[in-house]
Amino acid sequence: MARSARPRKPADATATSQAPSPRPRPRARRGFRLSPAWIVLGVVVLLAIVVVGALVYASNGGGGQQTSQYPYSVGSPGPGAQAPPIRLTGTDGSHFDLAAWRGKTVVLYFQEGVGCEPCWTQIKDIQSNFSQLQALGVNQVVTITGDPMDAVKQKATLEGITSPVLPDPGLRVSQTYSANQYGMMGTGADGHTFIVVGPDGVIKWRADYGGAPKYTMFVPVNVLLAQLKQGTRGRL
Repeated sequence: MARSARPRKPADATATSQAPSPRPRPRARRGFRLSPAWIVLGVVVLLAIVVVGALVYASNGGGGQQTSQYPYSVGSPGPGAQAPPIRLTGTDGSHFDLAAWRGKTVVLYFQEGVGCEPCWTQIKDIQSNFSQLQALGVNQVVTITGDPMDAVKQKATLEGITSPVLPDPGLRVSQTYSANQYGMMGTGADGHTFIVVGPDGVIKWRADYGGAPKYTMFVPVNVLLAQLKQGTRGRL
């Protein structure tokens, strides 16, 4: 008698049909966020840059020509201010009174003194090219220095200076114009300052060339005129 086939046992479902485990979902990337501390630091740095820039601008007088080969500051009193009185005796014995020049344009040139040879070269350059200043509207140029009369008179004669040179011993006048704040000798002498006083007695332009970092003691007349024109927009 034939044996009946034994029915097969179904395979274990867990062994044959086990589904693969689902892959974990990748985490969403978070956007880059600055912490509050970094934001505050950035603001502080930006403000520091602005403040430093403002200080540099202010230290150069606001209108200083710092990109020029002949940079200058603008001291006080500056453009728009009434020019302080000047009453000094010149090396030729004449008496200079700034108030008497109302209606005229006068250039005041404050310089270091007898020991500054470039300063006297500056006077001679101005003297030789005075017609160019006149064409711009300047009526007179006077030089002021803190050295005593005898020394200044001797130097002016030696250099052949014919334009007025006004000794200011003690820097009484120079200090009222802060002209002794821009030189190599500290506050004990004038630097290299030009101030244009208009017909109304008001300062039209100012350039303090003698200060740091270059301590310029000579400016060619063509440069002086160009910067004067730029500073006054060609109107004296």
